Amino acid sequence: MISYLSCRAAIMRRRFSDLTTLRPAAMTFKTADLCDQFSDELQVLEPMFSNFGGNGTFHGPVVTLKVFEDNSLVRKALEAPGQGRVLVVDGGASMRCALVGDQLAELAVRNGWSGIVVNGCIRDSEAIASLDIGVQAIGTHPLKSVKRGEGQHDVELRFAGARIAPGSFLYADDDGIVVAARALG
Repeated sequence: MISYLSCRAAIMRRRFSDLTTLRPAAMTFKTADLCDQFSDELQVLEPMFSNFGGNGTFHGPVVTLKVFEDNSLVRKALEAPGQGRVLVVDGGASMRCALVGDQLAELAVRNGWSGIVVNGCIRDSEAIASLDIGVQAIGTHPLKSVKRGEGQHDVELRFAGARIAPGSFLYADDDGIVVAARALG
């Protein structure tokens, strides 16, 4: 018997397969190699994140959000064309609710985002794992966030031992996450 999630994942893959043209051409990289070649230009985030998306290797220019247990601005950001960008959400490392779920991840795929990094939790991890997007977060939590419309966008973030500015470039894979002021490679 085919599960509901398996069917839904197959439908979503077909629905979003023609949207890959919204993203720039794929770049092959390894964060370890970037560290070897550009160590003086990189900030390496502390190893506290796990891969949850169907695309474990992703990169792009950064869009930043600073929120706390409210994902209203996350939805608003992901409704905009992603154009291969990475949404970095500083959720204050809250472990009390999720800031991204499968619906927001699907929205990100539809709108051409390369990835999402959450300094906090996500939910619907099984469904997110079937989507063609990079998602890294501290962990999972089944509770959704509140919706008050609070937070800041396009601000410099400081977490995981790094400073992440809007417009910087983020590279992520199974070895970690690095940030540079310019595109590398």
